[in-house]
Amino acid sequence: MNRSFMMMLASAAAAVSLEAQTANPLVTELKQAYTNTKTKFTKLAEKMPDEAYSFKATPEVRPFGANIAHIADSALRACSGVNGEQKTGTAGTKTAKADIVAALKEAFAECDKAWDSVRDPLEMTTGARPRTKLGALAGNTAHTEEEYGYNAVYLRLKGIVPPSSEGR
Repeated sequence: MNRSFMMMLASAAAAVSLEAQTANPLVTELKQAYTNTKTKFTKLAEKMPDEAYSFKATPEVRPFGANIAHIADSALRACSGVNGEQKTGTAGTKTAKADIVAALKEAFAECDKAWDSVRDPLEMTTGARPRTKLGALAGNTAHTEEEYGYNAVYLRLKGIVPPSSEGR
């Protein structure tokens, strides 16, 4: 290999190493919490049978599928805002499991992109309600985690073990 290519390769490796060393530990830890929540919530949505997406725990509450769609639309809105856009989801208009799960995965892909963009925990979002990107993403994670708890009950009422209790 020629010497200039080796120098370029060494410079690139050093830059990657430097970025890894300077990653903010708070961002790293909160992103890990988000990843855990995303994984559990996606598994929860996938575990419920298609026909149970219309199931209501009581007559006064939303059906299971509407709860999942709510998270898909909420996460898409929050995370796209962090990414400098303001997307509005359509999962709330869906009733089929496949459509709702697809919308959920699309929303989480937007959130993955948002989490990957955070370098400075104090960096602000733009728009009508500016806040820190980290605060917006942590709030979205907390909301998803809260909804996971509600929806785990729906699974239990159908005799299904929620993902966070598997193997126990």
